[in-house]
Amino acid sequence: MTDEYPEFLLNLPHGGPVARGRLLGEKGTNGSQKMVVLAGSPARPEVVPSFPVRMPSSHRLREQLREEGTIKETTTWPGWLEVVSDVECNSPSAAAEILLGRSANGWLEWKTADGRPLADFLEQASAGPSRAWLVRDPEIDGLGPAADQMWRSRDRVTLGADRLRPGVAPGVSKERLRAIVDEDYESAVAYSQRARLVEEFHAFLSRMRPGDTVCLFSGGELYVGEITGNAEQVVSEDGRSILRRPVEWAREGYPYDKLPEELQQRLHSGHDLVDLTAVKSLLDGLWSSEAELRKVAEEASGASGMAIQAVIAHRELEFPQPEEELRKKLNVHELEWLSEVCDLLWDERQLIFYGPPGTGKTYLAQELAEFLGGGPEQVKLVQFHPSYAYEDFFEGFRPREDPDTHEVAFRLTPGPLRELADVAGREGNRHVPYFLIIDEINRANLAKVFGELYFLLEYRKKAVRLTYSDEDFALPRNLFIIGTMNTADRSIALVDAAMRRRFAFVELSPRVEPTSGLLERWLEGEKKDTEPADLLDALNARIDDVDFRVGPSYLMKPGVYREGGLERTWRTKILPLLEEHHYGEGVDIEKRYGLEALRASLVVRKAAADEDEEGRGTQ
Repeated sequence: MTDEYPEFLLNLPHGGPVARGRLLGEKGTNGSQKMVVLAGSPARPEVVPSFPVRMPSSHRLREQLREEGTIKETTTWPGWLEVVSDVECNSPSAAAEILLGRSANGWLEWKTADGRPLADFLEQASAGPSRAWLVRDPEIDGLGPAADQMWRSRDRVTLGADRLRPGVAPGVSKERLRAIVDEDYESAVAYSQRARLVEEFHAFLSRMRPGDTVCLFSGGELYVGEITGNAEQVVSEDGRSILRRPVEWAREGYPYDKLPEELQQRLHSGHDLVDLTAVKSLLDGLWSSEAELRKVAEEASGASGMAIQAVIAHRELEFPQPEEELRKKLNVHELEWLSEVCDLLWDERQLIFYGPPGTGKTYLAQELAEFLGGGPEQVKLVQFHPSYAYEDFFEGFRPREDPDTHEVAFRLTPGPLRELADVAGREGNRHVPYFLIIDEINRANLAKVFGELYFLLEYRKKAVRLTYSDEDFALPRNLFIIGTMNTADRSIALVDAAMRRRFAFVELSPRVEPTSGLLERWLEGEKKDTEPADLLDALNARIDDVDFRVGPSYLMKPGVYREGGLERTWRTKILPLLEEHHYGEGVDIEKRYGLEALRASLVVRKAAADEDEEGRGTQ
């Protein structure tokens, strides 16, 4: 029976010695094929700290073998242990784990002398990377924490299949399964539900395989295990048809409130089976310290090592601290103000800069986002307008030409938010901040643009079902949103209370810093006469409505400081703003806000100041 399989080898970490094993045809108690670790194989002297929790049965077996002297110190390989007699294990993973002292996917880590993984020799396994799954088990659904030990002692996971006919075998094709489900469930559930059942049954029977990670959510805790054998269809104690797979469960559950946010988002799906492969690396990192992860990452190779590095990087998501160089570039009055803005954005994830036109809202948003994200590649800018809609912003059906047939058809097309969220949520990107800048955010109908995403802005740890693609979607924790709002634009619908609750608001206005002294600081840095700053202050002092005061950016352009540039800018940029503000009021704009009037007022003010100073000097 054993001659049909070659001898398999296992490389111990850091260039250590090589262990030898033999796959058996018979199955262990967990439903997986047994494997023998051959005498003379080396073993690691220590275990990683999370090993007793993650793989309790393999840890118990290793400890038993140590006590019996089957695994003991050796002179063959100084610094390593040795297996002195053959050890029969319930699965290839258990055989690898007692040697490595950590959790391991034996189907991939045991290899032939020419490098082929053991998975290539099994019907229900393949050499591709292992996957992760969340299953709602009907045998434990509704049980509280007191029943946890009871269900975990079963060493299995089940999926309800009440009406599925007997004899549906593992490996069944999706087309065959669709025909069976349509017939068996025709009078019981709607067509859309039958399509979902086909996906779930097919994944459980044909896509899952030994070595995959499986999760259950019960009693406020997430329980994680490893699938150890093939699927089978059985009848439960109450007479229902169920699908079942053997599993080795971790000894302890992981509290929901301590889970990474990406995992919390996926636990609220209403489906009985959910593919969690996109966040498998986060599952693998539960219970492990950063030091342990780094140690395992050094030992792992290929995709496994990259996944562990991704977990380490995910834990390192943070904003860089603003520096003096950035403060000077932005002409901000204090570094503390910049730090406070960054803290607000980190805590709230969404922030709006608001104020009159010309106060540098968009410029500040872009520069700050590029600094925090590490470059322009992590920043996307969109501008809202009255006709902007959900289909433009997130996703919708749009006419697209097929490049092969040149026929035009409506296809589901992602918008800027969906595109950026997909990039930010990739495994290798989760430690990098990404920023969506929404310019003129109050110019659109926000409820129409955001749709069901309104909910996610406040509840980042949840997911919602999308309108068009019918998928579960959540905003990645490393996606931040910065909006700008022009307070002078009152012809557009105001931001409602619900949106205000979802954003932090930072004022950029000529009446407060950093905007009030921005032009003067810029002029001094450019070694220019500060008269434009004095004129702007005098202008804004004459504007009663603070939302219509003029920002300094109008006077921070090179053209202003060419011959006649200040007069041109004042006549063509600033006075038209005020004409619109006073439309129909009969105000003489030039007489009240023109350069000649403002300069005259500055002369009077300076004379008064000089007189006052002279008076104080004679006292």
